[in-house]
Amino acid sequence: MIFFNELEWRNLVKDTTDQDALIKRLKSPITLYCGFDPTADSLHIGHLQQLLLLKRFLNQGHTVIALIGGATGMIGDPRPTSERSLTSLEEISHNVVSIKKQIEHVLGHDDRVHVVNNYDWLSKFNILTFLRDYGKHFNVNTMINKDIVASRLQHGISFTEFSYTILQAVDWLHLYQNYSCELQIGGSDQWGNLTSGTELIRKMNDTPVEVFGMTSPLITKSDGSKFGKSEGKNIWLDAEKTNPYAFYQYWINVSDEDVVNYLKRLSFKSIQEIEELIAKTISQPHLREAQLALAKELTEIVFDKESMEMAIRISEILFSFEFEKLSLKEFEMAFSDAPIIELQHQETILSALSKADIIKSNRQGRDLINNGAISVNNVKVDDLNFELKKDDAYHQKYTIIKKGKKHFVVGKF
Repeated sequence: MIFFNELEWRNLVKDTTDQDALIKRLKSPITLYCGFDPTADSLHIGHLQQLLLLKRFLNQGHTVIALIGGATGMIGDPRPTSERSLTSLEEISHNVVSIKKQIEHVLGHDDRVHVVNNYDWLSKFNILTFLRDYGKHFNVNTMINKDIVASRLQHGISFTEFSYTILQAVDWLHLYQNYSCELQIGGSDQWGNLTSGTELIRKMNDTPVEVFGMTSPLITKSDGSKFGKSEGKNIWLDAEKTNPYAFYQYWINVSDEDVVNYLKRLSFKSIQEIEELIAKTISQPHLREAQLALAKELTEIVFDKESMEMAIRISEILFSFEFEKLSLKEFEMAFSDAPIIELQHQETILSALSKADIIKSNRQGRDLINNGAISVNNVKVDDLNFELKKDDAYHQKYTIIKKGKKHFVVGKF
């Protein structure tokens, strides 16, 4: 199977400007790019598909450019609903540095990998250069018919965001002139920007040239909700924002229906390996082999092998309830999202249960203890006067208070 057909099998191709010509062109090395806006100081898993798609092209011998929008990020790609809040240059510059490290970690340091910042060239423009040299090549009627602009016309769009597509086209022209970049990839919502770039490059060249745009379907969950969110919380590619264990667990917990889609789009496993995992998901869903395989692979790619092994270790220890085997770092990773209450150096169990909002009265607490429903650090409490002590806590810092099998809080001394 040729590379392009494999991309289609993986559902990584939605639209192309000239598919037959692109397939032919990909028979020899090509330079391509994908843009990432620094709207935060970390990418999240919504960006992962395109970042890994660059890596797929890199593995095929092509040259890849990851463009960070240090300039366009100050404007913001138009959203379908409303204007973006403008971000300061200082914040954008900080975000660019952070994102660059993440991109280089995933793509590696190679002569065929370039990470660039469009602030380096767009910041040198003045308004007359922009209007005379580039603006004259864009027809307003064509621009307002592009999906992302058309969706905003009813409620209004500023000239600032309206000009975004021109700036992105100029980016591609710059990369074409300086890096011989012939292909731009992006999510399906970037189709209008991609075609603007192809048109500008053709108009700015005296001789006929052919460049290509290719979009991928936006990756979503089986219920249609946007990928990259977990109960309203982003899953980041930065270990300080989403630790490796939480990242690993995200993939472990995806549904069987979703994991098939994610394996195809995100895994570097062969088609045969993926089909075998899909078959096991159908025949033995309780084993969750596909989720485990994807979690291991992506955690190692995004972080490193050590982080992946640590995430597996934490999972196994939590499953066995042998919390004493967790290092302090592992403990804090494992329970980073758990409810936490502050404990005094020495505190009664009834007081702790009340703080945790597990009981509404001491009588309720006595009933739960007498019925064997309360445990501290996996040991059932049978004494109404039991005291939680710092010296008995994990790492003399944390104590786990449980009601029944599932309801628990972490007490922090």
